[in-house]
Order: sequence, then C-alpha cells, then structure tokens
Amino acid sequence: MDCRPSPTAAAGAEEAGGEAPPPTTYRIGYALSPKKVESFIQPSLLNLAKQRHIHLLPIDLHKPLSHQGPFDCLLHKLSGPDWTQQLRHFSSLHPDVPIIDPPDAVLRLHDRLSMLQVVRDLHLPEPIDESDSSSSSSSSSSCSFGIPHQVLVPDSQHLREQGLPSPLEFPVIAKPLLADGTASSHQMSLVFNHQGLKQLEEEEEAPFVLQEFVNHGGVVFKVYVVGDYVQCVKRRSLPDILMDDDKPLGGLGASHHNLLTFSQISNLAAAAAPSSSSFKNNDEQQLQEEEAAQMPPVSFLTRLAKALRNALDLHLFNFDVIRDGRFGNRYLVIDINYFPGYAKMPSYETVLTDFFLDLLRRKQRQ
Repeated sequence: MDCRPSPTAAAGAEEAGGEAPPPTTYRIGYALSPKKVESFIQPSLLNLAKQRHIHLLPIDLHKPLSHQGPFDCLLHKLSGPDWTQQLRHFSSLHPDVPIIDPPDAVLRLHDRLSMLQVVRDLHLPEPIDESDSSSSSSSSSSCSFGIPHQVLVPDSQHLREQGLPSPLEFPVIAKPLLADGTASSHQMSLVFNHQGLKQLEEEEEAPFVLQEFVNHGGVVFKVYVVGDYVQCVKRRSLPDILMDDDKPLGGLGASHHNLLTFSQISNLAAAAAPSSSSFKNNDEQQLQEEEAAQMPPVSFLTRLAKALRNALDLHLFNFDVIRDGRFGNRYLVIDINYFPGYAKMPSYETVLTDFFLDLLRRKQRQ
C-alpha cells in the first residue's frame, strides 16, 4: 500500500507534457504517555511512515490541543477529564479529523463490567466460507463464545454479609473494577475458598469484580486488532486448578491454600513455591501444553474481532480469549484493552502504516 504514484502514471504525465502530481503528505499528531512513546514510536515506525509520506508528530501536552496542528488525524492513549474535554473541543473545531479512538468509546474499557457486557450482547454473522487456514480441526461455525460469570462487589460489607455471590464457585479471580492501565488495576487475586475470601475482604479495596476461574489448558489467545487487520498469538496463562474439597492441589496451590495475589502471569512462578518438585513438574507440563495448544479458527476470530470493533467503535484494541476446558469449541473473552503493546507484534510498523493510509485515504474520498 504505497501512496506514491506508479512509474507508469508518472511517465504518462511526462509524455503529456506535464509533471506527476506530488504525493499527498499526511500529518498525524500523537498524544501518548512517555512509556508508550518509548515502546510504540520506534525509529523503524517513524522511518517507514516517512517513506510513505506520513509524518508522526508529538502533541505538546503543555499547550492547548486546539492551538496545535494542522493534523489529518489524532492518535492518543491518554485519559482524564481535561484531556477528554480538549479532544471534544478539538473535534468540534475540526469535525473532519479522525480521532483514534473516541474518548467515550475508550472509557467503556476502563470498567471491567461494561467492557465484557459488550461481548454478551454480540451477535456474529454466519461465516461466508467454511474453508479455514487455521490448524484447528474445528470449523468456525461450530465455535461459540461468551464471557465468564462475574459479579460486582461494591464494598467489603456486601461480601461479609453475603459470602461468595451466586452463581460463582471457587476458585474465583478478584479484579479491580477500574481497568485504566495503572499498576493497581493489574493487581489481581486467585481466591480458592472461604478463608481466602475473608482474607480478600480484609486486603482488597472495593469496588472489585469476582470472576469465575475456568480451566483453559494454561493458554490465553491474545487477538490484536488494527482496523480490519486481525492477528492472534498464544501466550502462557494461569494453569488449570484441581480442587480437593476447598483446597487446591499442587501447582499454584502448593503453598497458597487460600489466596494468591499477582500482577502478571510471569510473576506466578515465584509466588507459587518454585522450589517444590510438584510445581516444577506442573510448570514443565504447562509449557508442553502451551506449545501443543491449537489456535482457534481464523475465520471465527476474524468475525468476532469485526463484531467487537463495530460494537466498541474502536480501531485499536486487543482482546484475550481462553478455550473453555469444559467445552472444546467454546471460547470466553476475559479482557479487552485499548491500544495495546503493538510493538510486540511482528511487522507492527507495516500493519500500523497500512492502517493509517487506509483510514486517511477513505477520509479523502468522503
């Protein structure tokens, strides 16, 4: 997708006695946190974008947005009332400039309940073609999707009076209601029994969400969406948990019989008694299961991604999917993130540059 005129077109213009028109140059302003700038605005992205006549320009956060530009598009991952107001004011002044993505749409993903409610309300179109390049033996039409059971805990008293809310059963995962990308929003806990629930009540600051833990073979499928582009990668996740009455067996429960708090899956090895042979064997088994795990059908994920993109009104996001261990072809969406770490995705520079060009050219044709 190169926006420069083809040699044939240029030659035709010269033969006609004229000059080839100069390629259109686009200006994209970006407003990102310093950490996001460091990871996303790589020299490789800047160079490729420049080759294709796209200039990525930093927005000065110390100046009003309305005083900057001109821009053909705005790219951002900031939040807060002041920034949201600036975006709305800018949009009122320049309604033809796309904002990637609308602040109200992004805000919906900051709430773990409203985030997954979108999935519950989705209806996928039937597949047009059942041929699938995925290595999975299951067809797209045989796959179903949903979300885990989850319940809002508004305050500690609610948990103290009612105990584990119905229809949940142990084990469950406790997650902060707010999913705004801060360190505290990533702090989660695995709760194995009522003792763990009591400990959670004392340690966790409400409101938070209790979500059922579903065994899924220790693998999570991370689906990256960039406009119409969809790519899925598999990553290590929480291992399956076997319970004996109200106690977990081995693995994560080897030394944490009631409650296990973590912020990243990679930290669980240290938290779950790595010196124990039972954990070591479980760890090795999980690595084997991760390598052997089949990807979901490509056409199914593509249809799901398109439906989510339309429902969320977002261009840049990813969602985490697990295969429900109780039903082989059922998949559960457990998380959705706006503007994820695309730099980890192979050839992200080309994918993002193609997206920018497609978006801006469509805007020109309107």
